[in-house]
Amino acid sequence: MGINGASGTNPSDPFSTTTAVAVIDADGLITYWSQGAQDLLGYSAIEVVRHPARALLRGHDPIAAMSRLCRGDHAGDAVVTVRHRAGHAVRLAVRVCPLLTADGRRDWLILGAGTPAGTAPADRAPADYARPGATRTAAAAVDSEATRPTPAGARAGHRASPVVTRYARRRMVSGQPQVTVAHAPFRRGKPGRAGRECSRPRSFFPLHDGAGGTLGICYAARKATVPDPTRERLVLLNAAAEHIGTTLDLGRTVQELAEVAVPQLADFVAIDLLDVATTGKGPPSRSPDGPVTLRRAAHLSIRPDLPKVIAEVGEPIQYPSGSLQNRCLATGEPSREALGPGTPWLPDDPVRWTGINRFGVHTHLVLPLRARGVTMGVVTLLRWENPDPFTEDDQLLIEDLVARAAVCVDNARRYAREHQAALTLQTSLLPPNLPRHNAVEVAHRYLPADAESGVGGDWYDVIPLSGARVALVVGDVIGHGLHAAASMGRLRAAVQTLADLDQSPDELLAHVNDLVMRLSDEAEAAAEGPAAAGATCVYAIYDPIARTMVVARAGHPSPAVAHLTEPVEFPDIPAGPPLGLGGLPFESAEIPLEEGSVVALYTDGLIQAAEQDVDIGIERLCFALAHPDRPLEEICDIMVRALLADRPRDDVAFLVARTCVLSPDRVASWDVPDDPSAVRVVRDDVSDRLSQWGLDELAFTTELIVSELVTNAIRHARGPIGLRLIHESTLICEVSDGGHTSPHLRRARSTDEGGRGLFLVAQLAQHWGTRYTGSGKTIWTEQPLPGDI
Repeated sequence: MGINGASGTNPSDPFSTTTAVAVIDADGLITYWSQGAQDLLGYSAIEVVRHPARALLRGHDPIAAMSRLCRGDHAGDAVVTVRHRAGHAVRLAVRVCPLLTADGRRDWLILGAGTPAGTAPADRAPADYARPGATRTAAAAVDSEATRPTPAGARAGHRASPVVTRYARRRMVSGQPQVTVAHAPFRRGKPGRAGRECSRPRSFFPLHDGAGGTLGICYAARKATVPDPTRERLVLLNAAAEHIGTTLDLGRTVQELAEVAVPQLADFVAIDLLDVATTGKGPPSRSPDGPVTLRRAAHLSIRPDLPKVIAEVGEPIQYPSGSLQNRCLATGEPSREALGPGTPWLPDDPVRWTGINRFGVHTHLVLPLRARGVTMGVVTLLRWENPDPFTEDDQLLIEDLVARAAVCVDNARRYAREHQAALTLQTSLLPPNLPRHNAVEVAHRYLPADAESGVGGDWYDVIPLSGARVALVVGDVIGHGLHAAASMGRLRAAVQTLADLDQSPDELLAHVNDLVMRLSDEAEAAAEGPAAAGATCVYAIYDPIARTMVVARAGHPSPAVAHLTEPVEFPDIPAGPPLGLGGLPFESAEIPLEEGSVVALYTDGLIQAAEQDVDIGIERLCFALAHPDRPLEEICDIMVRALLADRPRDDVAFLVARTCVLSPDRVASWDVPDDPSAVRVVRDDVSDRLSQWGLDELAFTTELIVSELVTNAIRHARGPIGLRLIHESTLICEVSDGGHTSPHLRRARSTDEGGRGLFLVAQLAQHWGTRYTGSGKTIWTEQPLPGDI
C-alpha cells in the first residue's frame, strides 16, 4: 500500500508544505512525505516513498529506534535524529499518532518541526523543538472509519473538541484541504502585555493511498503568541461593555470602570464626580469653569497604599487651578502630560507631588466623564510600573472606553434621580406619623426594596373610628415603580374614605375591589398601562370595649396574634381574592383579644424575604413575637433582624399593635322605652353620670344632644332603642335604633315646624355621624373634654 507516492503533498495547504509530515506503514515503509519534510531533510517524495523509514534514522541501532518510535496504541512524543540528504544530522521533536487503515492494519503519522543539525543545543527539552520561533505545533489523525479524531500526544481515550471533529468529518467527505484560524479568548495580564494574544492556524488535509482513496485526515495546528493592537482594542472594549453597567447603582458602575482600566491600561485610575452626578440634580446649563469641588467616587491601583496618599472614596477633592483636571472640566477635552519637576501646577499641590514623586509616576491622562451633553466628572489615569508613557493610540482607546462608560454612569445617575423621585412620592403617600389612640399602642416599619427592584406599593394605616374603635390596615399593590406608588396612594385614600362611613371590613374590601377594577379598566382604555394591576389588603377593626377584632383579607397573609399566655396564633381568616380580580365575596371573622395582646399585620415581603421558604418565615415571625410584653419598637427591631437579614428584594411593611381595653366604669348604657316621656328620665341619668365622671361642664350640651337624638329615634325609627356614653379621649354619645333610614342635615325654613334638631346637634358636637349594623343604625357624637376645649 502506498500513499500518493507521486507527490505526497497538498500544495494548496500551508501546513503540508511548512510542517514535516510523514506516514509509516506497519512494515516500516514510508507511504507519505510532505513538502515540509522535503524542505527540512532534503529528500523528495519520490526518493523516500516506499522505502524503509529506518534508513533515515541515525544511531547505533536504527531498527530498535524505529521499533521504539512506532509502538503503543495512542499518540506520543519522541525526539529522533534523522539523516539529512546533505549528510548532516537533524534532531527532531516529533509527534507520533497511530492511524488505522481500512484493512485493519496500523500505520503511523509522524509530524515534526526541528532545526538543522548543529544549531540546537543538545540539552534542549523536546517541547522546545516543537516550538520554532514563537509557535507551537500539534497534530491529530483520524482513519476513514473513525468518527472523531484523536489528538497526537493525548492520553488514551482523549478526544478532540467538537469543532475539530466537525471539520475533520467535512474533509473526510470532500477530500479537500481546509485552513482555519482561531483566536484565543482575551485574558488579562501584566501591564504592558495586554496586547499579546494566541492565534491558532489549523489545517485539515486528507491522506490518500496509491489508488487515490482517502485513507485518513491529518489535523495540524500551530499556536502563536503575537501582538495584535487592533484586535486588542476590540477585545478590551468588548470586555468593558460586558463588565461596565451591570447594575444601575452609581457607585458600582464607576468601580466597574476602574476595574477595566487597571492594570490593562494604567497603574492607577481615579474617578471624581461633580454634584450633578452624586446628588441627582438636573444637569447644568453649561460645562463647569473655574474652581470646582468634586467627590471621589472610585479609584483602583496596583499599589493599595497609593489611594491613601491621594484621596479616599467619598471625600471632597479639589485640583489646583492649572491642573489637567480643571482644564478638562472647563474645556471638555482630554489631556495628557508627563509628570516631573517641571510640571507647572505640581508645586501648588505638595500632597500630590509627594505621592507622585514617591511612586515614580511619570505620566498621566485625564479625560472628561461626559454623556448626553452633561459633564459629570473627570477620569485620571497614572502610569509608573508600566514604563511606556500614554501614547496617542492609548488616548484614543481610553477615550472610547470612557465614553461608553459615561453612558452607563449617566444611566445610573438618571435612574438614581428617578428612583429618588418615586421613593419621595411613595413616602409622601404614607402616613408621616400614626395617630395616637387609646385603643391600641402601635409601632411600624417600612423598608423599601433595593434600587434594582424599584419602589413598590406597600402601605399601612391606623384609622380612628367611632365608638372608641380603631381600624388597622396593611396593603400591597402588585408591581413596582411610579404606577404602583400612585396606585397605593389612591387605594389608601379610598380605604380612609370608606372607613369614615363605618363599613364592616368585608363591605369595605368589596368597595375597594370595585375601585381597583375600575381604575384598571380606565387605564387600559387610555392605553397607558394598568394603573393598578391588582393589590392585596388586610383590614381589621378593634373594639376596646367589646375586646374583639373583626378582620377581613383580600389575598393577603393572615395577621399574627401574640397572646400573653398562649403561643403565637395565626387566626383562620377567610382568604378572599386579591383586589382587582372580582368574582368571590369577602368574609369577616371575629377574634376575641385580651388586654396586652400583640397583633402583627404585614406584607408578604416580610415572610418571603431573601427567597426563603414561607414556613421558615412564619417560624421566624413567631420567634420575634414570642414575648409580647416587650416594647413594641424592640419587637419591630427583632422582626427586622430575624426575617430581613439580607436586603429585601420586595418592599416590606408591617404594623404591630398592642391592644388596650376601656375600663367598664368609663362606659354607661341604658335601654330607652319607646315612649316620649322616657326622654326626661334619660336626660337625668346622663346628668348624674357626667357628674360622677367630673364632666359637669358638658352636662347642658350633652342633655340637649341626648334629648334630640332619643326623641328622633322614638318618633322616626323603631325599637329597640339604646343609649351609650363613653368617656374616652372625648365624650362619645351613641343612640341606637332598629331603623335603617339615614338622617340628613338640612337647614330648616322659617315656616317649618321641625328639622332643626340635627342641625343643633351638629353645632354642639365636634364630630357626628352614622354607622349601620346588622340590627339597625347608630347615630354618634363626639365632644371634646373640658381640658381640651
